[in-house]
Amino acid sequence: MKKAIVLLSGGLDSATCLAVARKEGFECFTLSFDYGQRHKCELTASENISAALGAAQHRTFKLDLRQWGGSALTDDDIDVPKGGTHDIVPVTYVPARNLIFLSLATAWGEVIGAHDIFIGVNSVDYSGYPDCRAPFIASFAETAKLGTCAVDENWQWQIHTPLQNLSKAEIIKLGTGLGVDYALTTSCYDPSPEGRSCGRCDSCLLRHQGFVEAGLPDPTCYIN
Repeated sequence: MKKAIVLLSGGLDSATCLAVARKEGFECFTLSFDYGQRHKCELTASENISAALGAAQHRTFKLDLRQWGGSALTDDDIDVPKGGTHDIVPVTYVPARNLIFLSLATAWGEVIGAHDIFIGVNSVDYSGYPDCRAPFIASFAETAKLGTCAVDENWQWQIHTPLQNLSKAEIIKLGTGLGVDYALTTSCYDPSPEGRSCGRCDSCLLRHQGFVEAGLPDPTCYIN
């Protein structure tokens, strides 16, 4: 089996991405990040999802993006917006997060011989993050080749984005068909200490609307 690194946040999209990678026949090595996010309950969710979907190995990489903050997810002085946001790039964007995560994924991939990376970025139902767009992914794949052994050994990194052009409802239908238990996932940016979702942040609103449009029950445990 070909090996693949799957970036696993513990959310709905990344869980679906893992299920797709498994269906495509990859031996999956899941990678999560403890980067100082306020919604740390996603790390437990990642472990549970990884086990449920049969990943070969799960790793949680620790780094501290709170050192410079700049996001509502890594700076307690910045409130998580509730009730929707109309900012071009909302304050929940973590500067260069996917650039950092993909770079670390390529490093692990070189070590274990995995030249394929799956990431659940999306250009339809998302919050306007620049590191979720297709041009960034294509550019990163080329940069990764030039910055790793791939350039001398003449192979190419394959960055898989199977959810790139799907709506949230389409993602949910896809994952449901692949056996994803969305009750194991969490999407909330501002959960309670017990891990219950706020139901009002942008991520919660997109998630719930996706279940409504998919015609499926939302298994999320909300505060209210």
